[in-house]
Amino acid sequence: MYDQLIQKIRSIYKDMDVIPLHAPVFRGKEKSYVVDCIDTTFVSTVGRYSNSVEEKLKEITGSAHAVAVVNGTSAVHAALLLNDVSSEDEVLCQSLTFVATANAIAYCKADLILVDADPTNLSMCPQKLEEWLKNNTAQKDGITINKKTLKKIRTCLTMHTLGHPGHVDAIQAICAKYNITLIEDAAESLGSFYKGKHTGTLAPIGTLSFNGNKIVTAGGGGALLIQDEALAKKARHLTTTAKVPHKWEYEHDVVGYNYRMPNINAALLLAQLEELDGFLERKRAITKEYEIFFKELGIKFISQPNECVSNYWLNAIQLKSKVEKENFLEELNKNNIQARGLWKPMHTLKMYKNCQRTDMSVTDHLYDTILCLPSGVN
Repeated sequence: MYDQLIQKIRSIYKDMDVIPLHAPVFRGKEKSYVVDCIDTTFVSTVGRYSNSVEEKLKEITGSAHAVAVVNGTSAVHAALLLNDVSSEDEVLCQSLTFVATANAIAYCKADLILVDADPTNLSMCPQKLEEWLKNNTAQKDGITINKKTLKKIRTCLTMHTLGHPGHVDAIQAICAKYNITLIEDAAESLGSFYKGKHTGTLAPIGTLSFNGNKIVTAGGGGALLIQDEALAKKARHLTTTAKVPHKWEYEHDVVGYNYRMPNINAALLLAQLEELDGFLERKRAITKEYEIFFKELGIKFISQPNECVSNYWLNAIQLKSKVEKENFLEELNKNNIQARGLWKPMHTLKMYKNCQRTDMSVTDHLYDTILCLPSGVN
């Protein structure tokens, strides 16, 4: 079976000695845009490419507003700050996520409440979310209060895992019932749609990442997708050191953050975004090959959920046991094929292991059995 899989992957990624999990591909106007940016001398946070990227993201996602920032973590941090998250608050967050999601909450000095995953899409489980809220909270003046800690729960942060959209409608309905604001971490799901709407636009605020391993990259980079004009204006102000516009005075009216995406990164990203449709087409062709292959082998392939279109950022399979997963990982990596498991769940990391949490049986099982395969478009 290992030999068959190795042959299949090498048939997809021809003429590559080492096959990466997900490497960037530069085949468009990346060099010309970056050189042009250098020629203008506007390589920092002022320049036309940063603005062009925001317009392109609005076009791609259908978001009313987009604010480009330095990376996906800063985007999540800014989103939480826009929702006034502080040390007096607790934030609901899925345990099965990349650590940056949890870290952004910690930056705000807020406490995490970790929620189990849904086996159908690997994102937050609505049933576990509602069950925890029902059993552990009370309402006071329209605010959800943790009965044990007496802290406010005003924010829920859900992440679209591996590019597959989560159950946003169900989670949004639960949040509305408890007067909790939903934020979407769509770092991995550029090009993914839930019931016809792009991920990151279903909640008041969504975030994106353009790290080097994402479907398009700025080297780093991230963005906030915001639907309310006043909130978008506040986000732009907050992420540009809260500088009050003036020709020569340096006036700042609140504590701000130096999170604006540099123009030189935006030049690279704009060229990448122009290639997005082709990247998505190539990704779905790769996915189709994997799907057929694993169906013939009788191995579960992680497919896009119902009523969703996934960008298949990372193609993944689910094996029968942790031992089987580890054996596959060892064999593939021994043959210079980068395969990886999922991230260690947040409730297993030393800094978050004492957080309040739901039952984690699904998350633990997914971590033990899921393996991610090479998924780049090169």
